[in-house]
Amino acid sequence: MEERLLHLLQEHGYIVLFFWSILEGELGLIMAGILSHTGHMNAGLSIFVAGLGGFAGDQIYFYIGRYAKGYIHKKMRKHRRKFAIAHLLLKKYGWPIIFLQRYMYGLRTVIPMSIGLTRYSAGKFALINLLSAWVWAAVTILLAYMFGEQLIALLHYAKAHWYFALPFALAVLGGFYMLNKKIEKNLEERGKTL
Repeated sequence: MEERLLHLLQEHGYIVLFFWSILEGELGLIMAGILSHTGHMNAGLSIFVAGLGGFAGDQIYFYIGRYAKGYIHKKMRKHRRKFAIAHLLLKKYGWPIIFLQRYMYGLRTVIPMSIGLTRYSAGKFALINLLSAWVWAAVTILLAYMFGEQLIALLHYAKAHWYFALPFALAVLGGFYMLNKKIEKNLEERGKTL
């Protein structure tokens, strides 16, 4: 089974990585880094492909914001708070927020849509977005590449001791969720004082 999976990843791994990166693919980047560490993928090509995927995903979200405003207002009604936070962040910090949005859980898809709703230059957004995507891919893949042995050992341990790994993973995800909510609340309070 594992040999078949490795063969599929060697054969189609870059295509999977591209589409995974369009859909917010940190886990895909980590897997690409580990597979690059083991020699099943090339780290440089993985960074290039993942960066293009991340770029394409954010460009899609940007153009949804630019040309489907009615759709956003209708279908994204429950995310109004996030759109308001994204707009405040863009207003306060300018172009660096485009660069940093990849690392903002819960706002990663909303920020490009929110920017698309404004009159922000599509060319400027595309350039910053492309550079940001390649940095994001490089940082994540190279860290996974450098710590490949430790990550592989951790995966083997988690597979053998799932009863420890599962609650730990749930606690980490819950912690990220709580931290994200706290950051959103702080940003919303700061926005009211602007």
